[in-house]
Amino acid sequence: MAAATVSVCVPAYNAANTLETTVRSVLDQDVEIELVILDNASDDATQSIARSFSDPRVRVLHNDVVLPIGANWNRVVGFSTGQLVKVVCADDLLMPGSLEMQIRVMDDPAIALSSAKFDVIDEGGALRESRLGIPGLEGFHTPRTLMRTIVRRGPADFGPTAAAMFRREHFDRVGGFRGDLVFPMDVDLFARVTAFGMFFGMPELVAAWRDSTFNMCSRTSTVSKLSDMLRFHHRIARDYPEFVCSADVLAGDMRLMRAAVQRLAVRSRTVVARRARSQVDC
Repeated sequence: MAAATVSVCVPAYNAANTLETTVRSVLDQDVEIELVILDNASDDATQSIARSFSDPRVRVLHNDVVLPIGANWNRVVGFSTGQLVKVVCADDLLMPGSLEMQIRVMDDPAIALSSAKFDVIDEGGALRESRLGIPGLEGFHTPRTLMRTIVRRGPADFGPTAAAMFRREHFDRVGGFRGDLVFPMDVDLFARVTAFGMFFGMPELVAAWRDSTFNMCSRTSTVSKLSDMLRFHHRIARDYPEFVCSADVLAGDMRLMRAAVQRLAVRSRTVVARRARSQVDC
């Protein structure tokens, strides 16, 4: 199979509720693509929905057993043949014309990674927030700027995986996703691939992230997210001391500490309110 201009990789697990909409948003792009869907041994209709598309651009693969998220994402990218790769979660969307815009940006060989603005939608697809992402990162930026911004500000400001595009050769050189850090797994990859070139932040809107009760982010506890991010800060600084300094790590760790205190305060207020209600009921 000849290498495609870009491979869109969709790792899917029990995604029957949203997969068709996601795939349609990819196939409606007016560029040459290959769409690789990997069903991670789902026990719902994910595989049958994926195979319902009679489109030569679509390749559907299946795992015999459920793989951890990192291994599954690495496997779906491993099946891709394009020089450029975009990973789209099975509940997210691409905006019309977004691939064409991003491919034009990536035509510059000096750019290792690009990302852009995104919307937040709810489970039903209704718009919640618009044009979020990459604050202060529009235009060209060095690996140091990108890495220290991710460490200092966190992955949420950077945007969802579907907003980014990277080069397959760089993915292979860094060894793909590191699945031991679930929450920052994508930005950990993005930080590492930019070691090979520049980052370009696009002002255009390219994707929509679905804020739902069934996605990985919603099902990951706050403690797990914070601990993963803490480990990410220190590991990326060890791996790339020329780009991330101790002051960046300290700033990121302090941000996590503030988030933990705020979360604890919210939980404490909730517990107090529940106890007050129970006393009234008695």
